[in-house]
Amino acid sequence: MARPLRIEFSGALYHVTSRGDGCEDIYWDECDRICFNNVLAHVCERFNWVVHAYCLMSNHYHLLIETPDANLSQGMRQLNGVYTQAFNRNHCRVGHVFQGRYKGILVQKESYLLELARYIVLNPVRAEMVRAAKDWPWSSYRATAGLVVAPSWLHTNWLLSGFAKNKRRAIERYREFVSEGKRQPSPWQYLKNQIYLGSDEFVDEMQCKISSGVDVSEAPAAQRRQVPKSLGYYHQHYPDRDVAIAMAYRSGGYSMKKIGDYFGLHYSRVSRIIQEQAKSKT
Repeated sequence: MARPLRIEFSGALYHVTSRGDGCEDIYWDECDRICFNNVLAHVCERFNWVVHAYCLMSNHYHLLIETPDANLSQGMRQLNGVYTQAFNRNHCRVGHVFQGRYKGILVQKESYLLELARYIVLNPVRAEMVRAAKDWPWSSYRATAGLVVAPSWLHTNWLLSGFAKNKRRAIERYREFVSEGKRQPSPWQYLKNQIYLGSDEFVDEMQCKISSGVDVSEAPAAQRRQVPKSLGYYHQHYPDRDVAIAMAYRSGGYSMKKIGDYFGLHYSRVSRIIQEQAKSKT
């Protein structure tokens, strides 16, 4: 299986998730969750991580991490590795705890920090584990909302500064923001090339950071290709509809069904158009 592309640089912001092997629970009791937070605290201190939000579910976790020292991979090996050792030791077991490699999404801080922080703490609500974010003790919500003292490794001020200069007012607006998020669509609909959450300009900037010495040959093709233009772009720039359809499909960013929905055609018709255009080029 192709490994996901890793882009690391100073000041990068990531949404990180890691799931249990075979989708099994990675926390069996409260002690496991406390243990994980202790390991996370040590990793943050050692690798100079900045955690803006987090949530420990049952069979996976979410972290919103900023890396001033461009060391996400190093820190993640430490986090998952040390926790695996502790988990196995505490439960007298052996073997994997996590399923493969972690998933890291590179995030445009200015556009998606607040939205992702909200998405993360609302996970237990969406999973119907609790009725409100404040009812789940294993996320950053309570600390950010001023209900409990934040652990030393959780940085809430930068997040709150996005709501107001006055901390009390910022906390009030943060609580309202999270409450309103229950009815908001998932931010993952804006994900690009499987690993970027940001504007086209942001994606171009991130791809420029991949130095010539980085081997991306094992990275999935969807992560290496350029972000496709919008379907509206192809429609406007290619007066011939069939050519526009073929070019949109060739970009690799759209399925036949999605193209068909845009042009008002059944995907089978789109398939025939693409085949006809390919033949006309030979």
